[in-house]
Amino acid sequence: MSAAKKGAGGVPIQLLLEAEQHKVTVEMKNGEIYRGLLVSSEDTMNVSLTDVILTARDGRVSKLHAVYLRGSKVRFIVLPEVLRDAP
Repeated sequence: MSAAKKGAGGVPIQLLLEAEQHKVTVEMKNGEIYRGLLVSSEDTMNVSLTDVILTARDGRVSKLHAVYLRGSKVRFIVLPEVLRDAP
């Protein structure tokens, strides 16, 4: 993580930055659930995931190579247990 990124934002943003290169689950406000490798994140909680499994509201499952999710549309993000004591 770069020094510029490390100082940005409060604890939730720092925790999101720490989760980069880990598997995360992102639930969107529209009910879609994305699970994949967190490649990058921004102070606005925009996130980029690769090797994604998308579960639609109706239960259909799709595999996607990469997605970019807008932070304002995110309901919550489930982070890996390894980050329990971070930052």
